[in-house]
Formats: sequence, C-alpha cells, structure tokens
Amino acid sequence: MKKQVITLLCLLLLPLDSAWSLEKQSHSEILKVATEFIREQTRNMPGKVSYKVEALDPRLSFPPCLQLEAYLPTGAQLRGRTSIGVRCNETNGWSLIVPASITTTMNMLVSSRPLQQGLVIGNGDFNLQAGELTHPGTITDEAQALGKVLKFSIGAGQVLKQDMLRLPYVVTQGQTVQLYSNGNGIQLRTEGQALNNAAEGQSAQVKVASGQVISGIAKGNGIVEVRP
Repeated sequence: MKKQVITLLCLLLLPLDSAWSLEKQSHSEILKVATEFIREQTRNMPGKVSYKVEALDPRLSFPPCLQLEAYLPTGAQLRGRTSIGVRCNETNGWSLIVPASITTTMNMLVSSRPLQQGLVIGNGDFNLQAGELTHPGTITDEAQALGKVLKFSIGAGQVLKQDMLRLPYVVTQGQTVQLYSNGNGIQLRTEGQALNNAAEGQSAQVKVASGQVISGIAKGNGIVEVRP
C-alpha cells in the first residue's frame, strides 16, 4: 500500500509537460510512417531517388494512435517540394500534412546544338546528360524522341520535353488522299482533299467531290480509313 501511494505522489508531482507527453502522439513515429510511404512509392521509379521528410512543429500535439496511415494528398506529386498526409484511422482520428522533398536524378535528353522547327529528331541531335528531374514530360528515353518532329526551334543544351515534339504527319492539309472503307464484305474507295494535318492513327477530315466532309483515320501513304 505504501509503495502505491508513493507512486501516485510521483505522478502528481511530474511537471505538466511530462504528464502531457505521456498522452500525445510521438512526432518521430509520424515521420517514420511518412518516410516509409515515400520509400515504397518511389521504390520502382527510374533513376536515383533521394528524399527528406521535414521535422514537425514541436507545438503540434495529437492524441496517441495505433493505426497511422500515410497517403498522397490531392494535387501532391512525388517530386520536388511536396506534402505527405498522415492520418489516424481510429475513432475521433486526426490528420496532418508533413512537408517533404523528393529528388530524382537520371539521364535526360539535351539538344546537342541549335535545332530548327520541323526537324526530324535523329541520334546526332541530342546528348544524354544526368540531371534532376523537376518537370513532368521530360524525355529520358531515346525512343520517345527519335523520329519525332520538333514543333519549334530550340537552343543548344535545352532539355527535350514531350510537348516539344509531335509525330510526323502522314496526311497534310490540302493533300489529295485515298478514302477507303472495308466492312460487311463491301469495299469502297474514293478520293478527297484533306482538311487537316494528321499523324498516323489520328483523325483526318476529308472533303469529297460531292462537298461532303468525311472523318477517317490517317494510315500513311495518303490513305485515310473510314470505319463503318
């Protein structure tokens, strides 16, 4: 009995900060959950990925939780300065945002010289250069660029991005094209004038002799397929 009384007195004499610390969620555990989430989400990403989770404001206090879960908030991305959400999946749970930074370093395609609009990209038009991947659409695979056409002129040393390039046109505006349709055992073929540019597989509008405009799929060699 005497021992129990002494223990109770010790608890009562604890500083308020110490008593409260027994009842709040550990910040280190929150950061551990956020870090593990980033590790798992970036495990199979190409290139070399490094990351850092920032310390929480020491004034933040949350009730202890045994069911912590990390998630990617709406609009957040796994690159650059970002945010990782951590929530408590218990009754009267809570959530918070943890600041983090994620850096991806990999080889990118960089123009080897000034390149003019309309150029069909070949092997000699770019170099591979290691750098931090900061923007979506950056080209990191040669196959994404070779044979594509440059939409506008760029200078030497510029990182190539997907929105700089397009597929080569197989049908051009004003070109006389062959329209054909092959369905239900009936094959139809006629000529018309293309009203727009189209790469292979893209939609082409064609005006025929009657004045009717027909939509089809550009197939190359001046051929547009009209599907039944």
